Amino acid sequence: MSPLIIALDFAQPEPAIALAKQLGCERCRIKIGQELFTRSGPVVVEQLVKEGFEIFLDLKYHDIPNTVARACLAAADLGVWMINVHALGGRDMLLAAREALEKRSHRPLLVAVTILTSLQRFDLYAIGLHGLLEENVLRLARLSNASGLDGVVCSPHEIVFIRQAVDSHFKLVTPGIRPTHTSNDDQKRVMTPAEALKLGANYLVVGRPVTAAPDPLQALLEIEASISNEP
Repeated sequence: MSPLIIALDFAQPEPAIALAKQLGCERCRIKIGQELFTRSGPVVVEQLVKEGFEIFLDLKYHDIPNTVARACLAAADLGVWMINVHALGGRDMLLAAREALEKRSHRPLLVAVTILTSLQRFDLYAIGLHGLLEENVLRLARLSNASGLDGVVCSPHEIVFIRQAVDSHFKLVTPGIRPTHTSNDDQKRVMTPAEALKLGANYLVVGRPVTAAPDPLQALLEIEASISNEP
């Protein structure tokens, strides 16, 4: 299966579902985020699951442990492939989420967000997180690994030092993926797909370079080619 996860960051379900069908479930997985899920609810997830897509439900749960555990179970009931929580929720929250999902025989992957790829060091100071950005990311990645999660969401620029600090099976999901000659948009810590995979990423989240392209399928094929042509 391709490592590519296409982010369907649409306001309405109809164009999101149409684009997903155009791309095909055999070529990529799909990420559904907060705007689309808030507007459409679980219906869009259920429909794409029926179409054969593996869904990354990107809602970044961050609340008290019991609430997050119940939310993770509700997401698992939708048949999604992967869900995420926010590592800043703390150890008890991470453990509660993991333990809730362990009750399921076919559970989704559970990954944690470390530091959003839109943030830089001065942003962390503003919210009270001191030290280097990389130090904060690494601390949260280690916490997630020690709590038994399946992986983390991280910038591609953090792949190498996280990979050195966690278990070999720990998954790294990397947004901030931008093919050559495309805009960075609001992402600040970006990398090409081939570069991220070479460094040790497991899954690549790609949004506007595909979804906003004049020909989304062609854009996806070009990314596939850039990956397969990498020595």
